[in-house]
Formats: sequence, C-alpha cells, structure tokens
Amino acid sequence: MFAVIETGNQQFIVSEGTVISVEKLDQESGSVVFNNVLLVSGNGNTEVGQPTLSSFQVKGNIVKHFRDDKVIAFKYKAKTGKRLKQGHRQSKTLVKIESIDSVK
Repeated sequence: MFAVIETGNQQFIVSEGTVISVEKLDQESGSVVFNNVLLVSGNGNTEVGQPTLSSFQVKGNIVKHFRDDKVIAFKYKAKTGKRLKQGHRQSKTLVKIESIDSVK
C-alpha cells in the first residue's frame, strides 16, 4: 500500500517504512500526522482525492532535524567585474512513515 501526501508545497510517494526529508516541522520529536492525502493505492483499489482524501491519514515519527547542503547562487556580469556569491542552507526534518490509516 502506498499514498501520495502533500506537505510544505511538495508531494511525496510514501509507504510504510519510507524515510522522507520534508521542510522543517515545528515539533521537536514524536509522532506526526499528515492529513493532506492526495491518493491511496493498495490491494487492487485506488482512491484519488479531489483535492484530498479526508478518510485517510498518514502517521510518521520524526527521526531528526538537520540542515541541507549549501546551494550556491553565483551571479556574474561580463566586462564590469561584478560578481556576487550567495549561499543558502534549508532547514529540513527527517520523517519515517509508520502507517497509512483510514479514518472512519
């Protein structure tokens, strides 16, 4: 069984035991519930939400918080000697998916 969830303006295909890296969540540790479930498929059945499925939720545990690799933005203007180097590191959270449950 797998599901497509949305968090932080990104979509992820998850199944039980999957570890995903999402934008930083406010919780320090513990369990997380994703309610924006877009699609659930398993046992020969596929349910698609319009836009979300309110009858399913995905539960996970926070593994750790970390900062992603640095992304360098280098701007260069020819013949003027103008150079600008900027860097950015995004804060992220590692989440292990525990279960895909139906809510009744």
